Amino acid sequence: MPENNPAPKGTDFLASSLSSSVSPAEAALRPLNFTDFTGQAKTVERLQVMVGAAKRRGEALNHILLSGPPGLGKTTLAFILGNELGRNVRVTSGPVIEKAGDLAGLLTNLEEGDILFIDEIHRIQKTVEEYLYSAMEDFRLDIMIDQGPNARSVRLSIPRFTLIGATTRSGLLTAPLRSRFTLQTRLDYYDVPTLAGIVRRSCGLLNVGLDESGAKEIASRARGTPRIANNLINFVRDFAQERAKGRITRDVAAAALELLEIDAAGLDEMDKRMLRVMAENYGGGPVGMSTIAVAVGEEPETLEEVHEPYLIQEGYLQRTPQGRTLTPKGYHAIDLKPLSGNQSELL
Repeated sequence: MPENNPAPKGTDFLASSLSSSVSPAEAALRPLNFTDFTGQAKTVERLQVMVGAAKRRGEALNHILLSGPPGLGKTTLAFILGNELGRNVRVTSGPVIEKAGDLAGLLTNLEEGDILFIDEIHRIQKTVEEYLYSAMEDFRLDIMIDQGPNARSVRLSIPRFTLIGATTRSGLLTAPLRSRFTLQTRLDYYDVPTLAGIVRRSCGLLNVGLDESGAKEIASRARGTPRIANNLINFVRDFAQERAKGRITRDVAAAALELLEIDAAGLDEMDKRMLRVMAENYGGGPVGMSTIAVAVGEEPETLEEVHEPYLIQEGYLQRTPQGRTLTPKGYHAIDLKPLSGNQSELL
């Protein structure tokens, strides 16, 4: 494991960036080094190898693409890399970079070895993306100034930097951009034992009384996602302080999460609305996500990025060329069973 820098260059920026982009409670729970980061063992090992080699050579880290559903630790890993290398981490997102000048401003303000973290990089403008190619490979930018007869190209040299891209939809990245990342690694959902460890760590940082059964109960309803687990911890802590003398047990956690309408499998109200609409209105499918979104009153992008991946992973939905279809497990989750003739009835 790479040796930790006791006073990394990016510490002050790290604290200010975290405080501006997330709540203070969430920032306090984020690990700042590989030792404290739980799960994603293969990804962490790959990153440790790259960090150790970069420090040994005294060079900037190679470019990295992190993909996977929201809340699994992509942003946290970017800050860990900055902390381990002792470098500043500059944070932006794809939709914010609207023109080449925005990108030039970001890159020219970097110092040698700094990290530029672009969240939702698949949403970056295609015209801007083309400028990234030369920046990532040759560490230069060719910017066009003015228009028409007065147009001229200006070449800007930029420091050797590391681009860390994060995306929830890697399939939307163009092949030229994807090929310029040395490491492309995907973060997967966490299992219950790993999440239970994260719950114990977070409760320890928050000075919350917790027993093992309480940790497992929260972990089992967190949809395999650390961000959700930490959000649930904050509510369960409030519930325990108000109604259970401050200690989180299995019964206390279950009661608190039932109040949030999160069932034992981690399905929330919107998940079940999606499943019920598909079963009752469309005979279990196939049905398009846009149609489901209108029926439940939510944006299709939200359903596709937040709800659908977990429902598919756990076997409640199937995605087909004709649309989404409900599985027997999906029917069971809403207390219905499929019948012939695209009908359903209560179990």
